[in-house]
Parts: sequence; C-alpha cells; structure tokens
Amino acid sequence: MSAQRARNWRPISLWAALVLTFVILITLGTVRPGQDKPTPAPAAATQEWLHTLRPGEKPPQFVLFSFDGAGAHEHWQKMLEISQRSNARFSAFLSGVYLLADDQKTQYTGPGHPAGKASISFGGSPDEVRTRIADLNTAKDHGIEIGTHYNGHFCKGAEPSVGRWNTQQWQLEIDQFTKFVTQAGNQGLKVDPADIRGGRTPCLEGRFDALFAALASRNMTYDSSKVSDGIAWPTKDNGIWEFWMPEVRMPAVANKKVIMMDYNLWYALNKAKDDKSKRDEYARATTEVYRAAYNAAFNGNRAPLVVANHFNDWAGGAFDLATEQFMGEVCTRPETVCATYSDVIKWMELQTPVTLEGLRKQPNAQT
Repeated sequence: MSAQRARNWRPISLWAALVLTFVILITLGTVRPGQDKPTPAPAAATQEWLHTLRPGEKPPQFVLFSFDGAGAHEHWQKMLEISQRSNARFSAFLSGVYLLADDQKTQYTGPGHPAGKASISFGGSPDEVRTRIADLNTAKDHGIEIGTHYNGHFCKGAEPSVGRWNTQQWQLEIDQFTKFVTQAGNQGLKVDPADIRGGRTPCLEGRFDALFAALASRNMTYDSSKVSDGIAWPTKDNGIWEFWMPEVRMPAVANKKVIMMDYNLWYALNKAKDDKSKRDEYARATTEVYRAAYNAAFNGNRAPLVVANHFNDWAGGAFDLATEQFMGEVCTRPETVCATYSDVIKWMELQTPVTLEGLRKQPNAQT
C-alpha cells in the first residue's frame, strides 16, 4: 500500500469506527441522542421483583400508596410529578360522579336515593370534567392504577348508607360507575372499565359479604377497606383479595392505635378541625407514623404496607406534605417497591400456596 493510500485510509477508518460505536451504544441503550445516560424506569415498571421467591429469599417490601376520590387537578399534577421522581406507582380510587358535570347529575341514582343526589359534589363544569379526563389519561400513561371509590359516598347517617347495602345494591352502584367511565370514553378517557379491578368503600363501611359477592360478579379482584390490627398480608375471600388497612400506633396521641389513613390520623390529632397553623406539626406526626409502619413491616413480616389518603388540603395540606416526603424517601430504597394493587396480585399469583400461607401465618407487623 502506498503512503498516499495509507494517509487516505486512516481518517476514513476512524470515522467509520466512531459511527459504528455510536450506533452500537444506541442499540444497547447505553447512550441516547440528547442525553448523557439513560433515565431509570420506576421499580414497579421494570418488574425485576416479579418472580417466584427463591428458597430463603424475602419478599420485596411493597408500599401501596392510594388516593380516594382522585378528582382534584392540582393534586394529580403534584402526585404524578412526585411519583415519577421517586420511581413509584400508586393507585387512584375514582369517585364515579366526578365524571358527570353538574348538569348531568340526574344520570346517577344511588341505591335507595333519589336521582341526582350524592354526599359529595359532582364533576363541576364540563371544562373541569375534561381536565379530569386528561389527568386520568396522563396517570394511565404513567402506570397508575385506576380503581373505584364508587359513586355517591353515602356513609353512615346518609341512609341507606353503604353499610346497609345488599349485593344487588352494590351491583347497581358498580354498574353505574362502569357506565360513567364508559361514557367518559366518548370524551377521550382512555381508561378501560375492564381494567378497573377493585377499590375502597366510602368511610371503609360495608357489609363485606354482600360487597365481595358483587365484586366477584363483576369480575373484580380486590378490595382495600377492611381494617387489621397491625400490618397484615392480604387474604382471599370469595375470590376477592383483601388488602388490609393497618391500625398502627401514633406517638403524637399517646401511642393510641389509629387506622393509617389521612382522615383518621387527622381526627386522632384534633377531631378533624381544619387548623392550618398545625400543618407542619401534623405533617411531622404523620411522617413519623409512616416511617414506623414501614420499618415494622420491612424488619418483620414484609406484608404490603397500605398508605391510604385523599386528594385534599386538610389542615393546610399537612397530610399531603407527609405523603410527598414519605414517597420520596421510601420508594427508592433497596428491596422496596412502590406498586399498585394489581402489581402485588401478579406477584402473589406467582408464589406457591405454601409460600403464601407461610407469609400469612407470620404475626402482623406492629409499631
């Protein structure tokens, strides 16, 4: 080869090598145009934890953040941002009447109640409903599970309340929820009613034998309304998985046991009086409860930890602050997966009956 040909070949070889290297790196996912390194996917999304436990292996510590109502735009914006930053997925239990504009409220007839009546507000203006649909679509795109908080929110005192409903009345309530979700599809909602697999009852009330029969008849798979003493593994009843709401100790109220839900914690602190001046104090007290519950489960039976809240600004947003802080600090920890209810069901279905029975036989984790 002549000296001239050698001089011409060297730069061409170097350029080809650089191009080839870049193509290979893109193909392998090591480098993407416009970024220095790949963005990690949420732990629940990558699902590296989704396997049958090996001998001696502990379960991941699942943390199940869930929010009742799921209507307020500002809360959707906030929680979606925090969950993405924290590698977390969560579940949102939608109140079906939030998909009905105020001038459509007569489409809903709660069991035993007149048309157009509910114990919560309806969806507001048509523009507000459209915004809510957009929020739900964004949530779905980010792997957030949409469940049901049913419709009229008829708690004890708003009779006939959900605590008195029979199976047929629950079926009517579920069917109307499904109808409202289906109708919203005509306005662009991308949530498939068939993907709604469970939820939580208003005020944690209900005759659960009647409810579970209704859920099973509508091809649903879980509920998260019943209360356990401490943090317990889910159990199955009439084909329905029950994800227990834990009752835990709250140091700020003399270690009294309280259901670990924002409203119940608020009521224990000051009888649910909306004192905004106590925001930071209540946020600290609530975060302390969450941390203790996580540590008890992680170092104990590893039962899924249900952290139940609402989209609200009670006590100046104290419980929002606590949830945001706890989600941010816990969801990136080793052996911890902030997941949806259906995620955990998938994991449980991979385990042997002997494994699950052994997990359930462990004492409930106590704080």
